[in-house]
Parts: sequence; structure tokens; C-alpha cells
Amino acid sequence: MKSRDESRETRAGGVPRRATRVVPFSRLISVLLALSAVQTLGLCAAIAADKVRPPENLQAFDVPNDAGTAIKLVWSPSPDDVPGPTNPVTHYSVRIEGRERSSHLQLGLLLQGRIPFVTYTAGTLTSVGLGPQVREFEFTKANPRTTYSIDVYASGAKGVASEPAHLEGVQSRVNWFNWTKLSFFLLTLAICGTVIVCTELARRGKPFYVRPIAGLQAIEEAVGRATEMGKPMLFVPGIQDMNEIDTVAGLTILASVARTAAEYDTPLEVPTTRALVMTAAREAVQAAALAAGRPDYYNEDRIYYVTDEQFGYVASVCGWMYREQPAACFFLGKFYAESLILAETGNAVGAIQIAGTAETTQLPFFVAACDYTLLGEELFAASAYLSGEPAQMGMLKGQDFGKLAAMVLVVVGCLIATWDAVSPRHADVDREQLRPRVQWITNTVLKGG
Repeated sequence: MKSRDESRETRAGGVPRRATRVVPFSRLISVLLALSAVQTLGLCAAIAADKVRPPENLQAFDVPNDAGTAIKLVWSPSPDDVPGPTNPVTHYSVRIEGRERSSHLQLGLLLQGRIPFVTYTAGTLTSVGLGPQVREFEFTKANPRTTYSIDVYASGAKGVASEPAHLEGVQSRVNWFNWTKLSFFLLTLAICGTVIVCTELARRGKPFYVRPIAGLQAIEEAVGRATEMGKPMLFVPGIQDMNEIDTVAGLTILASVARTAAEYDTPLEVPTTRALVMTAAREAVQAAALAAGRPDYYNEDRIYYVTDEQFGYVASVCGWMYREQPAACFFLGKFYAESLILAETGNAVGAIQIAGTAETTQLPFFVAACDYTLLGEELFAASAYLSGEPAQMGMLKGQDFGKLAAMVLVVVGCLIATWDAVSPRHADVDREQLRPRVQWITNTVLKGG
């Protein structure tokens, strides 16, 4: 007789059932973990095979002649960085982290977690440097109050980076002097010394020759013509304020014109666009009238403020010119687009015109429409020419010596550059290419300034 278990294993039709084998779940987990470990080990082995060795001899230097904003990094390449098509190193990466030295306020914020470490990622670098055995990188965002930690990685062809070459406590330094500007400093010192010497000689009565300027010599002619015709004169000291040197030079010439006009008792109209220029013009005309012995000539109502608006001022001045028909017009100062309007209006009324400005874009209009034009620097020389003050004469002669020095440097540079072109320098005994002879002037004098 069959047992109860055997009867259960018997299928319908008398065929016995196959016994079912149960695999524990823990054993399945163990198999999966073993397979994962094998894959991980294989991946690590592949990564280890592709990983390159780190760079060596990492050093950091402060870049000289700056305000502490640059740090230069120099390192020897990785031992795996072998030149050739099979070079496993593709580039070097630099990571720079820094924290600014905390003040009391910054320390409080740091304790609150509001100022974490500031991380600067310098980016990816190709293998460039001074030669085949040196790589370098210049970090140009440094702060002299910040201490940096620097890591340099060598990266392989599959993006696997090496262990970093590490530096701690790197800090830039503020340099008190920029020695690359030494030549410019010496040249400036020489010109300033020349100005001081010439000024002192002028105060002691030494005469200095100044080339005659036709426009200044025509001032007395213009004032005499207005006196004979019984018409007023117009003086426009530009449209800018007293912070412009052109305006100051124009007011200096105004003093000379006003003195001549006071001697001839010829009315002089001075409209201005700035209140401060109006005040300075009134003082200049009043002092000129006193110097001419005609204090009653000064009339402050003829020296007035119009408006700050450029073309509103021009409209007012041109309207006055058409009504009063002046015999002489002086346009000396800072001018812009209104220069041709004023000059053409003065030409239309038949006035003799003397103009001058340092704005090179406006000089062609004055040259075309005026009788006499002070070209650029002649405007500043005019003030020294007319006033004869020792300070202005010394400045004028000192500038002349500076121009002479510049001309000499230009001629010497041209001669040396021609020498380099005709007979270039070749490699020395060590087969190193020699620098052109003119490079010293280019790097030291021109770039130094």
C-alpha cells in the first residue's frame, strides 16, 4: 500500500511527479555580489592600467612687478609624459582653493556658515612651458590677502587623472615698485627737472625764444579793426568747464585780448556755457582793465552765462552775431560740433576771426572758415607767449625738451631697426637665437611707459 506522500506525488494517469529543489534566497544574493565584485575589480584594473603618474617638483613663485595679483606655477612633467604619438598624458589640470584672511566681521560670518572656502578652478592646460622638461601656468586672479592650496593633475587619454601634486600656504605679494617702468620714471624725472630749471631761469629774467604765432600777432589788428568800425568784438572760451585745459588756455588769451580792448575802449562780449567759466572770465577781464589803467572799461553785464545746452548756446550766440554784426570774433577753447556753425556765422557777418582748439576733429572747420587758426598745441603755447609768466614759460620749454628727447629716441629706434633688417642677428655659440637689437627699446622704453 502506498504511503500518503507517494500518493500525493502521483499525477493523474498514474505518472509520478518530479521532486522540486528549492534554492535559498541568500545564496542567490551571494552569487550576484560575487559577479558585481568581479566586474568592479576588472574596472579598477582597467582604470589602474590607464592611470598616469602625477607631475613632479611643483613650485609656486610670486610674479614680480605687480600688485600681488599673479602667482606662477612651475612643475616637471609626469614620468609618463613622454613625447610622441603614444603619449598617455593629454593635458594638465590645475585646481586652486583659497581663503581670505578673516577680519572680525568675516570671522563672524564664517562662524555662521556664510563664507565657505572660495574655490578657483583654473581650467585645463595643454603642455606648454619654457622647454620640454618644464610646464608652467600663471594664476592671474590672486589676492595678496588670500592663502591658496594648489593641486596639479596629469590627465590621461581616457580622462583618468593622476594623484595631485600638492602645495599648501601659497600666497602672492604686493610689490612696491614696478621695475619695468624704470625707464619711463627716469624720462619723466628728467622732463620735470627740465621744467623746474627753465621756470627758475625765467623767474631770474632769462629770456626764452618762442616762435611767433600769426594768430596771436593778429590780435591787435583785429581789435584795431573793430575800433575803427565802431563795432563790438566776440570772445567764446569754448563750451566746457574749467576742468578742461583748453578752457584755461582760452581764458588766458582772453586776458590779453581784454587788455588790448581796454586800451582801445572797444566793447568785448563774452557769453559762456558754465557759471564757473563766467566767474573766471569776469575776473580776467577786470584784471586786464586794471592793468591797462582803464578800470571803468569793465562791465560785468557783457560777460554772462547763457545755458549749458550745446546748441541752445550756439543759437543764442549766432543770434547775437547777426544782430550786432561784430567786427572781430575769437573762438579759443574746447569746441565740438558747434565749431563750424559759429565760424560760418562769423564769416557771414564779415568779421575777422581767430580760432584755436586742441580737438583735432574740429580744426579743419576752423581752418576753412577762419582767418587765423591756432593748431592744437599752439593754443597752449599762446598763453605762455602772451602772458610771459615764468611758470608757463618754464612749462613750455620743458615740454620742448621732452619732445626733443622723444624725437631722438624715434630716430635712434629707426636706425637700429634698419640695422636689424639689413644685418639680422643669428644664433650664438649655444645655438640660441639672439634677440633683435631694437627689442630692448621696444620692451624697456615703449612698453615700460
